[in-house]
Amino acid sequence: MQYWHDHIFITKEGEKLRKIIVSLMFLFIISACSHEEDIDTKEDKSLSSQHVEVPSEIFTSEKQNSVIDEEEMKQSIKTYLDSHEELDNASSPFQDIIYEGKELNEEELEKFAQITKLTKENDENFTNYLSNNTLPEDYQVEAERISQYITAYNEVLYELDEILRDFSDDGNKGEFPKVDILSIMTKMDVVNGREQKTIEDFLEKKEIKTKAFGRDNN
Repeated sequence: MQYWHDHIFITKEGEKLRKIIVSLMFLFIISACSHEEDIDTKEDKSLSSQHVEVPSEIFTSEKQNSVIDEEEMKQSIKTYLDSHEELDNASSPFQDIIYEGKELNEEELEKFAQITKLTKENDENFTNYLSNNTLPEDYQVEAERISQYITAYNEVLYELDEILRDFSDDGNKGEFPKVDILSIMTKMDVVNGREQKTIEDFLEKKEIKTKAFGRDNN
């Protein structure tokens, strides 16, 4: 999903990151105002997390020092982006629980950990594939752009998830968790509407159909 608002290109990924940051700021404010309030973190959660299925497919390739033809490159990009979209959607119910200051139960923690592990593997596998092989000339720059954009987006989510989990523990002690703002903002510089628009234009030019960016394979 994407739209223009006040002449700023807003992305699905950008909206998700903004939501997380607002949640983080809200928790900081709540903690600063009162450390004595007993917040029940075991409130009823959305049923959606109970029905999440961990995606089974991610991008994998054992190729090294190979010359990749255009058709394979297109399929590789599609698989990588489709896997990212499915994993991102699967993680959202668990992230929503965390951002609301609630706790994941044992089953949710296990599922969320599996999704996070697969997300990291998907990014690492695609990055290694790009760096260890010779890509078609028209794809070298844009494939790298795609990899950097998606990886940066996921890394911001990892860091914010960790901050919010730490906040729950440290906040109970009247302490604030350490936040590496520079690291987060540096990564968010990559995840912007301009970069996504460039990626989507490239996907359309090369007729690569993918679920990513709300495209629904169109």
